[in-house]
Amino acid sequence: MSVYRYRQISIIGHNSDLNIGYRYRPQNSISDINKRLSLPADIRLPDDYLEKFSVIGPALLEQPISRRLRRVSLSEIGFGKLETYIKLDKLGEGTYATVYKGCSKLTENLVALKEIRLEHEEGAPCTAIREVSLLKDLKHANIVTLHDIIHTQKSLTLVFEYLDKDLKQYLDDCGNTIHIHNVKLFLFQLLRGLSYCHRRKVLHRDLKPQNLLINERGELKLADFGLARAKSIPTKTYSNEVVTLWYRPPDILLGSTDYSTHIDMGVGCIFYEMVTGRPLFPGSTVEEELHFIFKLLGTPTEKSWPGVSSNKDFVTFNFPQYRAERLIKHTPRLSTEGVELLSAFLQFEGKKRKSAEEAMKHSYFSDLGNRVMSLPDSKFKRRPRRPSLVCRRFSLKRKLRGRQPGATQVSPTRRMECVRLSR
Repeated sequence: MSVYRYRQISIIGHNSDLNIGYRYRPQNSISDINKRLSLPADIRLPDDYLEKFSVIGPALLEQPISRRLRRVSLSEIGFGKLETYIKLDKLGEGTYATVYKGCSKLTENLVALKEIRLEHEEGAPCTAIREVSLLKDLKHANIVTLHDIIHTQKSLTLVFEYLDKDLKQYLDDCGNTIHIHNVKLFLFQLLRGLSYCHRRKVLHRDLKPQNLLINERGELKLADFGLARAKSIPTKTYSNEVVTLWYRPPDILLGSTDYSTHIDMGVGCIFYEMVTGRPLFPGSTVEEELHFIFKLLGTPTEKSWPGVSSNKDFVTFNFPQYRAERLIKHTPRLSTEGVELLSAFLQFEGKKRKSAEEAMKHSYFSDLGNRVMSLPDSKFKRRPRRPSLVCRRFSLKRKLRGRQPGATQVSPTRRMECVRLSR
């Protein structure tokens, strides 16, 4: 019987500590070869490749590996090929793409297959090109992982890690009532992923519950970077036709195209939705959306929002003069610290909104402990023997109070499953 050992390395060229399986061969330094090929986690190398590798292996170790040689090696293993993945179920369909639940023959792990249809004349949509280019460089425990890319004449297939559901589905399954401690855990993970993006000058520009994925361990990850942009790319202005209407900031609604990371701070709307089970500003038009915002937060003036009175759209809409309501009346489940943080997210001016990095240090998260602030960004990095936990022995089953319908449950084999921010 073949003897297998394991080492951990990432897929897209960043050496790390993920596990791969290989057949033990004393004549070669297999660990060095694995590092050079940067193979993905938990892979089972095909027998025919192992036989061929026993011949070419020494040469691979004796000379620098070129990009071409690495691409050829990965292709021989099975990467970049449709036959490596088995389609199981259809998860959803959009204008440009269809998403399937699938399984990798190399790892036997579940994956999500995003199949993008290619038009003969137009080629790949710009959203797909952006998503691929950005996700190749974003490696974080709270950002969905891109495993593989398959290009054929008719389609471009992106292979992602599989997560059980999105935040909207989670809310629906819980009867729109998430335990308040779970709200805090999800919000912190959202801020971790967002802070990582912003430090790397990446704007997501489409944050909403449907683009936040959750697995059975309670890990939340940012997904769908089709509208994302790298802030470092020189440009005079950006489009204001971004961010789903319900989560779009008021300055963007009023036509601003000169924005930065504050455009992603629709986090406040998502925070409110997790707490209350309903959207904060469910407008169907830009005018109605602004109407909902001003009715709750008060109609802005030159004092509260300098320059707003000279905005053409604001003047045209001629909103009534609403007085601001107290947020605590709308969020009775939130603590004083939680209401304070929500208010900091819902500021009119982008520069006044609390950033993701600042929000993570807010007193609202103090009961999670100091350890969560020092967790490694990426699950691909070396980690301690004992996984970092959000809290000491936080059990989803115990905290979800009465087994909320459809909520994440603890598996029978792991009754004391803990919610990890970074495994």
